[in-house]
Amino acid sequence: MTLKPILLALALGAALGVTNASAQVIELKLGNTTAAGGNQSLVAEEFAKRVNEKLAGKVKVTVFNNSQLGNERELLQKLKIGTVDISQPSTIMSTISPEFGVFDMPYLLKDRAHVARFVDKIFWTDLAPKAEAKGYKIIAVYENGIRHITNNKRPIDTPADLKGLKIRIPKGVWRQNMFEAYGAVPAPMEFNELFVALQSGVMDGQENPLTNIYGAKLNEVQKYLSLTAHVYTPSFLTVGTERWAKLPADIRTDIEKIAKEVQPWALSSGEKEDVEVLDKLKKSGSIAINTANRDAFVAASKSVYELFDKEVPGGKALVEKTLALAKEGS
Repeated sequence: MTLKPILLALALGAALGVTNASAQVIELKLGNTTAAGGNQSLVAEEFAKRVNEKLAGKVKVTVFNNSQLGNERELLQKLKIGTVDISQPSTIMSTISPEFGVFDMPYLLKDRAHVARFVDKIFWTDLAPKAEAKGYKIIAVYENGIRHITNNKRPIDTPADLKGLKIRIPKGVWRQNMFEAYGAVPAPMEFNELFVALQSGVMDGQENPLTNIYGAKLNEVQKYLSLTAHVYTPSFLTVGTERWAKLPADIRTDIEKIAKEVQPWALSSGEKEDVEVLDKLKKSGSIAINTANRDAFVAASKSVYELFDKEVPGGKALVEKTLALAKEGS
């Protein structure tokens, strides 16, 4: 055999070797609905970075932000059929299981330390199995954030200031009940449609964590930011149970371990981002900022709790267990 065929054979063998090696890498698509810079996107990128570093050559996670793979409802459907591997649903989880509405109870979760205790002592036993029974396995609880109200009409000091305002909300009955109790006209809308809706006046305002407001440039089409801190919303790193079961057991174990290791980072990062983004908004002068009357909002929230107690089995007990955890940190 001459030298040329030998070199050709070696080159072909090397190429085949590379192809075979790359075929063993498990490619996972992670979709969320927030713009780059939002809390969900930031924590998704951190999770992907850690998986890609620790499981290099075995797993590669690619993040698709800003509804590139679909809105929240579509992403849940795609998890079921396996065309998306991982997603980060938030408020919409109350449509899968009503118990998730506890995260929509206004002023229930006191701070991020309280959130951490809730996740550790209540979430994994009381809520996660409800989602798994519907075909969704939650492998970690991450940050979405503390929510505040923006609008184009006036500063919001008390719920009375919301009367008649068209406020965009995410899909979820409890957020709707809350804003109706405050006198607003809430309307569910996908996040990626929100900028244009505010710009055109279809919506007067909306409510979101600061990083989502700033990341999606909503401050450029809103006049007033009112710091209401009415709800803390998590995002849930979620997979479809059927697709998940097809992954090798050791890979599932490694990914879950990494996912849960990111949880404390998500909370601390969210707290840091709140401070930094609020400072940026103040310095930009693009939006007028006020701190709302918390006591007035708490008083106006009573009917939401009464309805949760009435409509969600075990709702009152779940709220009481959550409140008890707040006292643990006092």
